[in-house]
Amino acid sequence: ENGEKVKLKNGNYKTRKINTVDWNEQDKAEEWRKAWADITNKYLKENNIQEKVDHRSFQRQGIEQIPTIHLGVSVTQMEKKGIYTDRGNINREIRKQNRLLQEIKLRIKALLNWIRGIGKEEKIETENIKSTLPPKENLLSVFENLINQNADSNNADLEKYIESYQLLKDKNITSLSELKESIVTLRDKNYKTTRALKDTEKRIDDNTKLIDQAEKYLKYKDIYKAYTKLKKSKQDNFYNEHTAELILFESAKKYLKEHLGENKTLVISKWKSEATALKKEKDNLYSQIIDIREEVEQAESVRSCMEKLLQKKRELAYVNKKELEL
Repeated sequence: ENGEKVKLKNGNYKTRKINTVDWNEQDKAEEWRKAWADITNKYLKENNIQEKVDHRSFQRQGIEQIPTIHLGVSVTQMEKKGIYTDRGNINREIRKQNRLLQEIKLRIKALLNWIRGIGKEEKIETENIKSTLPPKENLLSVFENLINQNADSNNADLEKYIESYQLLKDKNITSLSELKESIVTLRDKNYKTTRALKDTEKRIDDNTKLIDQAEKYLKYKDIYKAYTKLKKSKQDNFYNEHTAELILFESAKKYLKEHLGENKTLVISKWKSEATALKKEKDNLYSQIIDIREEVEQAESVRSCMEKLLQKKRELAYVNKKELEL
């Protein structure tokens, strides 16, 4: 005040932090991350490594994938030594889920590409033969004929024909357009469920971090209080003895302030209840993903049966064409 230093009760002088550089600004962090990614990709390319790194989040890249959680130095070291940790187990589960989500996405894409090709003319080798089913042909009738034609034989595909027929009947699918519509619906359902699973994983991660930081805050709070009450001459020795605890407390305090604002009430029991509910929600969504995979397998079975029928039609058309040429 009036150009004089203001002395506080603890003996220290009142200070105010003024940033003289822009290192801590958000835009700079983004700029540095991009520069790091560019340099990394440059060296990867120079060493003929096809992989690339991207500083952006999966969401910003438009990638429907669940991000793994941050492990931290100590957990990473434990994992490298072969010691399984809770956070490491979470990441292993997330990677497993991502593989499944990617697999389902690609299989649905393949189904859509296949059915979009039906109704078009394809060339078999050099022969121009129409190799598709008539677009308006009743699929139930097609499969009924397949079943009847193979009923008295030991055809290994008979069971698949029956299952595919029952599936189409249960879903009331009688045409190619309806089959395509059902696959599109399956794709949209998968997208919606994947997004919900991704959002739930993020909420679980945020909730876990909040609980972790709150517990650290409470655990080291008394040590921090003891530190602040000491005379300045004794603080250095105390700090050296409790460096880790004080750093963890300060970090937790900062995190809680950023995520809770001025509301410093730590309702850990409530957060843990929310964590349990979120875990159930995640398990339910994952169960839905498994069901979607089963639906994909059923659709693939229908495709397999139809492709065999189309192949027979191609072969028959080819024979008829050759007979006409004789």
